[in-house]
Amino acid sequence: MSATQVVFLAGDGIGPEVTEAARRVLEAADVAIDWIEKPLGLGAFEACGNALPEETVAAIKACGVALKGPSTTPIGGGHVSANVRLRQELSLFANVRPVKTVPGLETSHGAIDLVIVRENTEDLYAGLEHEIAPGVVTSIKVITEVASRKISEFAFDYATRWGRSAVTAVHKANIMKKADGLFLDCAQRAADRSTAAGGSVSFNDVLVDALCMQLVTDPSRFDVLLLENLYGDIVSDLAAGLIGGLGLAPGGNYGDDCAVFEAIHGSAPDIAGQGIANPIAMILSGAMMCHHLGRPDAYTRIRRGVASVTRGDRAVLTPDLGGKGSTTSLADAIIEGVRAQPALA
Repeated sequence: MSATQVVFLAGDGIGPEVTEAARRVLEAADVAIDWIEKPLGLGAFEACGNALPEETVAAIKACGVALKGPSTTPIGGGHVSANVRLRQELSLFANVRPVKTVPGLETSHGAIDLVIVRENTEDLYAGLEHEIAPGVVTSIKVITEVASRKISEFAFDYATRWGRSAVTAVHKANIMKKADGLFLDCAQRAADRSTAAGGSVSFNDVLVDALCMQLVTDPSRFDVLLLENLYGDIVSDLAAGLIGGLGLAPGGNYGDDCAVFEAIHGSAPDIAGQGIANPIAMILSGAMMCHHLGRPDAYTRIRRGVASVTRGDRAVLTPDLGGKGSTTSLADAIIEGVRAQPALA
């Protein structure tokens, strides 16, 4: 099988540690990849004054897929988020974040299996901020019919392809009647089109504040959550907490021509270089990439390999999961678990 070219973005902080762990696991799963390493994030900004160099964008466009580590964005000043720019420049309109209980690491919330589908290119993340008078700042929320329709149709297509039963649109249309009202209307129209085409995915909606309360009381009532950009960012972190933390939550960004896979956690500079970062979220993001590349067999082997470790001796896990292991030793154990899985057709 010929190797697939994939752009490798190590990122900042713990990024190089967890992305390297994911790369090693992918190799153990017999996924033939020709890695194209490119700069991104704070390190790139310090080196060339650009957190998202043109060569990086060009490489992803040429390959069509990238595995990305977390990147650091300064708070309150400094360079614009490389994450936001990457999604906008590559039109990565859909951010998919599966939230699924990891076997052996069950929490008091019980078995959880839901998916967050987040619009990825507009909303308040458009970055349209202005100081209109001293001490008065406006930040413009941009919601368009084009983007809302596209992400809504993506959510129903995703639910159908993965055998999901329901899509729930999350909004605050009782307050932002025009912006969130437009988003909700587009979701309803996508639901109507899905039903008219013979689809069996049901549709409902919920206010974002009510959703947050319901998630922590009974997350099992939800299947696929469809959200605007800001709500999706916040709710996906909340949902990750239900399964044990950000270190277990993978993610993928999809456009018409490119896809970028990344864990949803940040660069954690406070533990960078200590060798204790949890690589599981990044490894599971790599598994998502395998599925995107037409290797569902590798996707399944990696997820089973992770589960074989998390169900076992907890001492091998990293400190955030209550263990005494390191990034490398946990990756080594997962590699053994992946290699022990039978080859799948």
